[in-house]
Amino acid sequence: MMQLLRVFSSSSRNQLSKRAALSLDSFTQSTSFSTARQNFSAKGRIGDQVYAPFSIYKGKAALSLSPVLPTFTKLESGSVVVERRGSVMLKFMPAIGERKYDSEKKQLFALSATEVGSLISLGPKDSCELFHDPSMQSSNAGQVRKSLSIKPHADGYFISLTVVNNLLKTRESFSVPVTTAEFAVMKTACSFALPHIMGWDRLTNKVPRGIEVHKSEMAEPQLLDEWER
Repeated sequence: MMQLLRVFSSSSRNQLSKRAALSLDSFTQSTSFSTARQNFSAKGRIGDQVYAPFSIYKGKAALSLSPVLPTFTKLESGSVVVERRGSVMLKFMPAIGERKYDSEKKQLFALSATEVGSLISLGPKDSCELFHDPSMQSSNAGQVRKSLSIKPHADGYFISLTVVNNLLKTRESFSVPVTTAEFAVMKTACSFALPHIMGWDRLTNKVPRGIEVHKSEMAEPQLLDEWER
C-alpha cells in the first residue's frame, strides 16, 4: 500500500511539473509577444534603431526619403506630448561618377505632415512647389532659400531641389527623374509614415505603466534638421 502511494505521489509530482512547465512556457510566449509589439527596453527607450530609406539612383543625382520620428517629453502631470514634430526627409546627392554620389554635398528637404499630404494627393498630371526659409519672418529672410518642385513628365515626375545661399553666394540644383512605379512607392510609403511622424501611432501603442519616456532616438542625427549639412 505504501509503495502504491509512493508511485501515485511521484506520478502526481511529474504531472504537476509538466503542467507548471507548460504554463510557464505559455506565459513566456505571451509575454514575449506583448513585449515585441511594444518594443520598449528596460530603460524606457524605443528598441533597436532601424534605418530603411527608399533610394532612387539616377544619372545626375540620387534621391532618398526616410521618416524622421517626432520626439516626446513627459510632463509632471504624467501626460506625454510631442516635443518636436517629425517629418519625411528627402535627401539629394549629386553624382560624381557612374553610380557614385557625393554624400558630402547632400542637401536635405524635410516634408511636414501637410507637405506630405501635398505629395500624396498629386495626380498623374498634377505638380506642386514647396518653399523653405529658415529665417522667414525675420530680418534675415531670403538669405537661404530652398525650393522643391514636383512636375509630371511622360513616364512619371521630375523631382527637383534648388538651394540658394546668398550668404555664401552659391546656388545648387538637383533634378531626379522618378518613374510612375517609383513615385507610387513614394506615395504609399509617405501614407504609411504620416501618422507616425505626427505621433498618432502612440495613441494606439501606449507606453506601458512604470516606464519612463525618453526622447526618440530612431532618427539619424544628421537628418533631424534639414539646414544642418
